[in-house]
Amino acid sequence: MIQLTATPASALMDEPVHIRVTGLPPLQTVTLMASLKDEKGNLYQSKAFYKANQAGKLDLEQDPALGGDYVGVHPMGLFWAMKSERPFGRLIKHDVMNSPFWVTLELYDSVCFQDSVTIEPRARQTVQRWFSVPEVQRVQIREGRVRGALFLPPGAGPFPGIIDLFGGIGGLVEFRASLLAARGFAMLALAYFAYEDLPEQLQEVDLDYFEEAANLLLAHPKIQKPGIGVLSTSKGAEIGLAMACYLKQVVATVWINGTNAVFEFPLKYRDMVMKPIPSFLERMQMDISGAVRLRHYKGDPREKLNQQSVLPVEKARGPILFIISGDDECFNSRQYAEQALDQLRSHGRSSGRMLVYPGAGHLLETPHGPSCYASWSYSLSAPILWGGDRVAHGAAQEHSWAEIQKFFRRHLILTRGKF
Repeated sequence: MIQLTATPASALMDEPVHIRVTGLPPLQTVTLMASLKDEKGNLYQSKAFYKANQAGKLDLEQDPALGGDYVGVHPMGLFWAMKSERPFGRLIKHDVMNSPFWVTLELYDSVCFQDSVTIEPRARQTVQRWFSVPEVQRVQIREGRVRGALFLPPGAGPFPGIIDLFGGIGGLVEFRASLLAARGFAMLALAYFAYEDLPEQLQEVDLDYFEEAANLLLAHPKIQKPGIGVLSTSKGAEIGLAMACYLKQVVATVWINGTNAVFEFPLKYRDMVMKPIPSFLERMQMDISGAVRLRHYKGDPREKLNQQSVLPVEKARGPILFIISGDDECFNSRQYAEQALDQLRSHGRSSGRMLVYPGAGHLLETPHGPSCYASWSYSLSAPILWGGDRVAHGAAQEHSWAEIQKFFRRHLILTRGKF
């Protein structure tokens, strides 16, 4: 009897799943498919072709995929290789506390090319992929101007506090914060435009707003003093770097595929205004998929006229981890990180470190999630190209996730016994 098992059947999104098949005819060629529907009913699917061994067994931790969406030994390939049936879809979990993603695994005893086959699978297994645990507490934040969601780990604390910032997607994005709260960090997922009574469009970056959020987080009785961390991506990474430079509350910063200067919108802090470096719309390129490549349209921070817009990274109070995707088609993130590190070194500072992931795309997110090569941007009214090779991107998400946690544990946790 053919059996398909996936263990654990219910786990956090960042935990691996062990997939095995038994009871197959010796050397049988099979197709394994994975599928899920997001909260709007959009379908994501992947498939890979395998061959059983002489004993009729298959183990994805040691047996290679021979074809399909990836080739080689990739135990979690079916998860990170899933792609949207809808063009330019991006998988994002919104209700992080009350429901998982349900991933259906199916086995067919032949090579199946179609995404929806008319024959019944020989075996099926469903696994739950959660973004939090029941013991994590989610607190809606509407204090002063600050809008967001605070995720508190189980226990009395105090916990290392981190502000989580995404980029041009806007709104309130919680899936990374909820997952890290399950790992022991107190996370403030912070909205800064296109949410509730915040501005619908980003017109300027008001650093006073982010300082208010930092003070609010530090004032919480379960947050460890004296400083907080910032986890930031894309436009959020520009803001995160500015927070590191100007806010004394920030003592550790993770910058993922961002910039080292002010772009597109002015940056204000108290009486200071930094003007943005000009961008050149005519330098945008169109990918063969129809998505817009933004990588080349920003002005160069190294030009003399743009120097007043470069962030004074040498003023940062704590360490900065620069995480770069080698196939970032949205930002020239490696060049920006190298410029920031050069600036630190020229001031005698060694507080910056760079991690580069060749082949990974711009949207470097939580482990085992589908890589997103391009997705629709409502602000641009066009799809944006993010880049990334599936295999390299999947490996980068897994490795960087562990490095992010190591970094914050090292630089935010004062007493090692707390964890």
